[in-house]
Amino acid sequence: MKFLAFLFIYFNFLSIVLALDTITIDQPIKDGDTIVSSGGVYELGFFRPGNSTNRYVGIWYKKISTGTVVWVANRNNPLSDSSGVLMINPDGILVLVNSTNVTIWSTNSSTILKNPIARLLDSGNLVIREENENRPEFFTWQSFDYPGDTLLPGMKLGRNLVTGLDWYSSSWKSPDDPAIGEFVERMDVQGYPQLFVWKGSSITFSSGPWNGLAFSSSPSLQPNTYFTFGFVLNQEEVYYKYDLKNGSLLTRVVLTPGGLINHYTWIDRTQSWFLYLTAQFDNCDRFALCGPYARCVINNSPPCDCLRGFEPKYPQEWDAADWSSGCVRRTPLACQQDGFRKFTGIKVPDTQKSWFNESIGLEECGKLCLADCNCTAYSNMDVRDGGSGCLLWFGDLIDIRELSPNQQDLFVRVAASEVDKKRKKKKSRLIAIVSAVAATCILSLLAWCALFHRRKKSKGREVGADDMELPLFDLVTVANATKNFSSANIIGEGGFGPVYKGKLRNGPEIAVKRLSEYSGQGLQELKNELILISKLQHRNLVKLLGCCLEGVERMLIYEYMPNNSLDYFIFDPSRKESLSWRNRYEIAMGISRGLLYLHQDSRLRIIHRDLKASNILLDTDLNPRISDFGLAKIFGADQMEGKTKRVIGTYGYMSPEYAVDGKYSVKSDVFSLGVLLLEIVSGRKNRKFHHLSHHHNLLGHAWLLLNEGKALELMDECLKDSYVESQVLRCIQVSLLCVQKLPEDRPTMASVVFWLSNDGVELPQPKQPGFFIERDSTNQSNESTDERCVTDNELSLTILEAR
Repeated sequence: MKFLAFLFIYFNFLSIVLALDTITIDQPIKDGDTIVSSGGVYELGFFRPGNSTNRYVGIWYKKISTGTVVWVANRNNPLSDSSGVLMINPDGILVLVNSTNVTIWSTNSSTILKNPIARLLDSGNLVIREENENRPEFFTWQSFDYPGDTLLPGMKLGRNLVTGLDWYSSSWKSPDDPAIGEFVERMDVQGYPQLFVWKGSSITFSSGPWNGLAFSSSPSLQPNTYFTFGFVLNQEEVYYKYDLKNGSLLTRVVLTPGGLINHYTWIDRTQSWFLYLTAQFDNCDRFALCGPYARCVINNSPPCDCLRGFEPKYPQEWDAADWSSGCVRRTPLACQQDGFRKFTGIKVPDTQKSWFNESIGLEECGKLCLADCNCTAYSNMDVRDGGSGCLLWFGDLIDIRELSPNQQDLFVRVAASEVDKKRKKKKSRLIAIVSAVAATCILSLLAWCALFHRRKKSKGREVGADDMELPLFDLVTVANATKNFSSANIIGEGGFGPVYKGKLRNGPEIAVKRLSEYSGQGLQELKNELILISKLQHRNLVKLLGCCLEGVERMLIYEYMPNNSLDYFIFDPSRKESLSWRNRYEIAMGISRGLLYLHQDSRLRIIHRDLKASNILLDTDLNPRISDFGLAKIFGADQMEGKTKRVIGTYGYMSPEYAVDGKYSVKSDVFSLGVLLLEIVSGRKNRKFHHLSHHHNLLGHAWLLLNEGKALELMDECLKDSYVESQVLRCIQVSLLCVQKLPEDRPTMASVVFWLSNDGVELPQPKQPGFFIERDSTNQSNESTDERCVTDNELSLTILEAR
């Protein structure tokens, strides 16, 4: 009897253990029930994501408090209530049904099982198999074959070439909605395989080909103490996967709703996920940003540069920061008489139009490419042990960027004369030096003569437009266009002077900026603006049409912006309602892109120094145009900071280091942008902001709200019917990162644009803003003063308030 009692207790114990991680025909799970993997790593059950009211079946981490979900069954078919039941039927099909027994989701195995069970493994894999079968090859279905947004250790990302099964990741729509989102990460098997991130039918990111150590775009993916990774390519399958060295470590790779590939590791000490690695580092990771035969160099300005031996296909587009048409060869090819130029330290091009062979060496690879007139480049496949394999490219070479360290050399086909130029260059160097010395002497003499002649000829005409290739408007034309500078035609007035609306005969509407004799700014500022803006072309910068320099008149003629300036809308109680959140968000993005162009992508590195709401003009479609370059400064390629004793700018937008010490840099512009973004979100002026419970300015108030988890309270009341919460919160946090006190803590404009346009990327926590001070609420009498000057032995400070 004792033995029978022992057996009874034993088998009951086994059934309890079995039920912990298993669904059987007799043991389905209802909403509220869960199963847990044998080691307690993962849990499966019903859940509600974020603020959603829908119910889903998913798998999440059991061991951590956040309950991070890694897989969802019915991601596109949610349950509307808690009546769902997950069961396995006698045929071995896992089925999710609702209260009316309608199937919401099911697995798709055609194999019939005798005693089917569904078991959750400690790997996070949900498998269906015979009850007593543990071999992986006898799973009839597994969740690892159908990833969601998360790649776990042991999962494959690629394709079974025999069955056609596609292992790919797809993003969630949002943190509240696990339905398939905009982005898909998938292995492309045209040519030599590579991973793509797709947004609809457009590629946004390419991993580049595997080079034996890592994907070409990820040289920083190095052997480490946490996990191993590898790439498998054979006749049956092609895939990438990674495995853990330490089974107790929790790690995951996520395709975010914004299309980023982020690798996270759980840190027990902080009880949070640590972003270990991200695939997309900067703007140069945007697929084919620079077009064919060009490379992207993130620290250059502009970032796109033609490969040696190539030149821009359409120079005007190139100068306007549109690099999509790329570059073309300077010298036409001649097939088997061509040569090859070696490029190092780069991400090799897109391999959709490529051919590969693992057994051919690099020398034979080069011969094969030369013999085929359609072959445009070659490289080895595997960089280990001196290199092996052959990879040939056909067609245009795209998606190249500078990337070091990268051991995979690329040999690009060029005309033989281009290769010979390199040899001839050394021979001609001595001749060039001698010629340069002689030419310098001659040119110096000619320049002195020309300068003397110009000064004599101009007779006091201080500013000219000839060198800037700008049209010169005569005074009569401008006067007629503005109805003889009628006061009725004045559309604005700043430190420079009045701005008039005009209409050229048989031409466009114009805005005429006329230097006033009483101007706080003057001839130097006008000349500065002429020199700068004539060389800049970008859709988010105002376009200078020409100038008028006749007699005592000094005028700039711009394209007319029919919607006035940004401050005309956002600070006016009635007009601000006409700008929806979508309008404001697009304006914020446009301003940011324009500033990125000034700092990084234009031929010159420009510090604006007076970015504010009144200097943002709006065109017919409410697209923003940065204007007023009178105070802007040009930086050299290696210059990072400037200093002045004459600080000129607008109170409320100036960075601490500029206002106090006269130091300016790209980071002082970033500070101004941060203030402007907060004004766009809130509809409130930083300088004139007041609050009943404290005396901080708008920056301080926003920082307090963010730290209290109340950032949405900053939002303009009139946006409540149009706002997108995630965008508003992201805009506020990015703004506060821009206005941090220390310049080195503030992001670059490349990071700002990247953060604003990628909803899934995690943002740092901002530190205390600059000018985070308590003001005396009783001492506000001089707040309306338009201009005030502070002078000491070191610094003359002139602050111009926006009008």
